[in-house]
Amino acid sequence: MQDFKKLKVWDKSHYLTLEVYKVTKSFPQSELYGLTSQMRRSAASIPTNIAEGSGRNSSRDFARFLDIAMGSASELEYQTLLARDLNLLKQDEQTRLFNSIVEVKRMLTGLIKKLR
Repeated sequence: MQDFKKLKVWDKSHYLTLEVYKVTKSFPQSELYGLTSQMRRSAASIPTNIAEGSGRNSSRDFARFLDIAMGSASELEYQTLLARDLNLLKQDEQTRLFNSIVEVKRMLTGLIKKLR
């Protein structure tokens, strides 16, 4: 068991979640229960699963939660592309989010490999 707040991947994914909340504030009200909610849930699921997994007793369990976080990151990656294609995100916002998502996914991959 380790302190999740000391993990760089948790820190990066927490920052990513804050960014998603920030950019989705400008989405239309009609998307509140649609894409806004989906993107926020996907983003928050990443650091949430890292935190939950770090509290488990085995590396195997931790890796399983990191796999779930990876799935959420992939969901968010698609949702970011969709938001851009629907003209809900500016190109620079989409690029910034996309780069952060890719970085988090790389970090998750590295940590999962280390645990297995």
